[in-house]
Amino acid sequence: MANKMSSNITTAPSAAALTTAKPGFVDDIINKIPLPKWALIVIAIAAGLLLILFLICIIKCCCCKKKHKKKEKLNLQNINGSTTASLVQPDMEDLESGLENEKRGRLQYSLEYNFRSQEMKVGVKQAADLKAMDSGGTSDPYVIVYLTSDMRKKYESKVYRKTLNPVFNETFTFQIPQAEMSESTLVMQIYDFNRFAKHNIIGEVRLPLGDFDLQHVIEQWQELTAASKREQERLGEICFSLRYIPSTSKLTVVILEAKKLKRMDSSGLSDPFVKVQLILNKKKWKKKKTGVKKSTLSPYFNEAFNFEVPFNQIQNIDLVISVWDHDKVTKNQQIGKVFLGCRATGNQLRHWSDMLANPRRPIAQWHSLQLVEEVDNALGLKSHFKLPLPGK
Repeated sequence: MANKMSSNITTAPSAAALTTAKPGFVDDIINKIPLPKWALIVIAIAAGLLLILFLICIIKCCCCKKKHKKKEKLNLQNINGSTTASLVQPDMEDLESGLENEKRGRLQYSLEYNFRSQEMKVGVKQAADLKAMDSGGTSDPYVIVYLTSDMRKKYESKVYRKTLNPVFNETFTFQIPQAEMSESTLVMQIYDFNRFAKHNIIGEVRLPLGDFDLQHVIEQWQELTAASKREQERLGEICFSLRYIPSTSKLTVVILEAKKLKRMDSSGLSDPFVKVQLILNKKKWKKKKTGVKKSTLSPYFNEAFNFEVPFNQIQNIDLVISVWDHDKVTKNQQIGKVFLGCRATGNQLRHWSDMLANPRRPIAQWHSLQLVEEVDNALGLKSHFKLPLPGK
């Protein structure tokens, strides 16, 4: 009996030793913290609850953002383009309107038109309360005067130093036919002269001549406004007809007439002719041209040109109509051009589409000439070489 008890006594410690000899890593850390276990359990539960609340807040924020974006998209789809722009960028518009409404000063001018000689005299009298452009609180103003119908001819006044109230008293004469008065605008721009940097524009006065009764001499003051960002020069308009017959692969271009062409000669007229060119797959292909019409800004041509264009290539064709000024001494100059085809836009694309939708029927339309550089950039022409028709 004693032996049994002694054996039990000796084996009990060995069992305890088995459970405590190799404690776990977590138990080792817990034993080092000077807090009771119940306190550690409470802290762990609190940390778990905070983590769960944090995750719930993140999920809710993400869901709210997605819903807000969807609502914005739905609302913006129901608003027209101009209103959408004002909602998206109100600060920029407010800034621009503030700059436009800024006081720039006033200009006194006079207009006198002689119906016999078809000359208009523009008197630049004086300016008052000009905006100060220099650091000293003054400006060095001068005036540039021109007509939008002939921007090559610009007059410039003398420069007046360090003043906001210059007295110019200068007169400039323009040769302009009475028939063109209604479509021309007189522009008077006041600049601040700077010897070592770009001249800054103070403001301008624009006078559509069609709004004035030039039977009498006009003299008045007018507030300066912000200058236009870009002067759109009028190059003229051209009218031509198109007809395409798929069964015979025949494209007919009839150059009818042009009007209000840009003046290219010193006489105030031009010697216009028209080039008709086909471009296939961005490569120059075929071209023809009309005769030259002497000394006119409104030539009448009525010349037809026929091209053979297979129906399977009509979608790859660009038709380029360019108006030129002929010169015997120097190189011919381009006045403007347009191009039609599936790559075109606006009226040009509409004219081309109408031609394809109405085979055998001539479709005539007027087009405004565009700047040569803009059309060439839009065409993206490749190097010039003759390209034979497919299947030939």
